[in-house]
Amino acid sequence: MELRQLRYFVKILEQGSLGRAALELNVGVSALSQQIAKLENELSSRLINRTSTGVTPTSAGLAFLHHAQLCLRQADNAIMAAHRGRMSGFVTVGLPPSTATVLALPLINTMRERYPDIQLHLVEMLSGHLAGQLNARQIDLAILFQLEGGKRWSVTPLLDEKLFVISAPHLPNAPQDATVALADLGQLALVMPSVQHGLRSTLMTAFEREGLAPNIVMEVDGLAVLMNAVRAGYAATIQPGAAAGLKGESGLLVSEISNVHVGRRNLLATLPDDELPPAALAARRVIIDVTRQLVTDHHWPGATWIEEIS
Repeated sequence: MELRQLRYFVKILEQGSLGRAALELNVGVSALSQQIAKLENELSSRLINRTSTGVTPTSAGLAFLHHAQLCLRQADNAIMAAHRGRMSGFVTVGLPPSTATVLALPLINTMRERYPDIQLHLVEMLSGHLAGQLNARQIDLAILFQLEGGKRWSVTPLLDEKLFVISAPHLPNAPQDATVALADLGQLALVMPSVQHGLRSTLMTAFEREGLAPNIVMEVDGLAVLMNAVRAGYAATIQPGAAAGLKGESGLLVSEISNVHVGRRNLLATLPDDELPPAALAARRVIIDVTRQLVTDHHWPGATWIEEIS
């Protein structure tokens, strides 16, 4: 027995005619008649009498009608309950400033499309601070660039980013070619985030491998201010592709660092799965899907997707 058959049966008796019921249901009269015949065969009872003026219920049909209407009401109630109970809740996601420039809006758009009842709270903060927020259970998920030992996190590697030198054309020692080796940057004045920033740690490690010390003349922990300093010609900076894409119409020079080992891995870190609410689990899946699509569509400059992610 199918709900469709119950709806057909109730509609026929409401309309008092197979023809009128067929018009209301937007099905053919023969198809409607066949379904009623199947229902009667399954019940081993005749449910309606066909007359020249329409249809009327048999005694069995009249008894069946009440229960059929009750079943349909219960089915409609179940549908409404499912709609009311669709994924909802609140989730807080932490993004480093450079990552937020490329990921934030696509993430917002996709969350609104897939889970309109989930309230998304985005926090833009240095990656080192985001790790502390995650440990303090003040955020549910965060994009990080390095992990702290002993933390009970669920971690998914997302993508690897190349690093770029960004500078004003008139800056002394600014690289002029599309690529540059790290060894050629020893004299270049740099403005970089402070040591609390994951990118700074990555950069220092890369320079140490070359036996060099970067010429950092200024520290700025806000990406917008940092890029303004670069545009003003005070110093160059080294940033991932997401930030390099911000150069826009500013006329800045962008050179990819050619050293193979110089780059940054983006890690999606969350609280343990058993501590994540359903809204956060949904957001994690969306972040993975959105970042993959951004890399595939070449909307994340200098990024390479890590293929092992499911």
